[in-house]
Amino acid sequence: MSIPPTQLRELLEKVYLKYNKREYIHPDPLEFLWRYNSIEDREIVGLLASGLAYGRVARILKSTEKVLDVLGPDPSGFLRKISSHELSRALVGFKHRFTTASEIVSLSKSASTLQEEWGLLGNMLEAFLSEDTYYNALERFVVSILKRAGIEKCSLLPRPSLGSACKRLHLFMRWMIRSDEVDPGGWETISPSVLVVPLDVHMFRAARILGFTGRKTAGGAAAFEITDRFRVINPGDPVKYDFALTRMGIQGLHHDNLFRKLFK
Repeated sequence: MSIPPTQLRELLEKVYLKYNKREYIHPDPLEFLWRYNSIEDREIVGLLASGLAYGRVARILKSTEKVLDVLGPDPSGFLRKISSHELSRALVGFKHRFTTASEIVSLSKSASTLQEEWGLLGNMLEAFLSEDTYYNALERFVVSILKRAGIEKCSLLPRPSLGSACKRLHLFMRWMIRSDEVDPGGWETISPSVLVVPLDVHMFRAARILGFTGRKTAGGAAAFEITDRFRVINPGDPVKYDFALTRMGIQGLHHDNLFRKLFK
């Protein structure tokens, strides 16, 4: 689909105004973050909810709810007080596809320890950003959490250097850095301009229709390429349209037909 560049932002703004609304969040693990006013709690919940965001959405919500039931209304405070052994016992039998209770414990306790050191996980990312590119800062962010957990890899937290689109990591970043009716935000000192599109099948299809990529696979290179095209349209907030465009796909709407309808 070919759309004149001068009219593309107008089209995307129409999609944003129509679909970027709180009423469209469910079913999405993002909904869990809106339960928490504390940024410390929100980043713990966001890290876990985004990490579990693979597979069928009903299973994602059920698994996340199970973990949050254990962590209670004050996840960051709870994690500071409970030992890894006690948390393992509380989560005994938990499994979400490839993710085990052991990984939940390791990631949660690591994040909690880093919160005590940095105040917020967002402060750690901001420090890395002051010294490096966003890509390298994200790699250091992930490696720091894994290293503190004493593990080399985790099904919940992908490393950008391994070449995947890292959809779940970029989702977490979007949730915590952007702030509007859908994304709750919290890391206010980090600019949304650095964000990368959380590339899933729906966004990949929309991006191909818009002519943002000709790639056949939705890997890391495609995510950066598509983000660069959105950055031309909206340099201060390149992932602004992510939720609205993916929500269209999730609801079974055909992007090409709807784009034509909106553009009339």
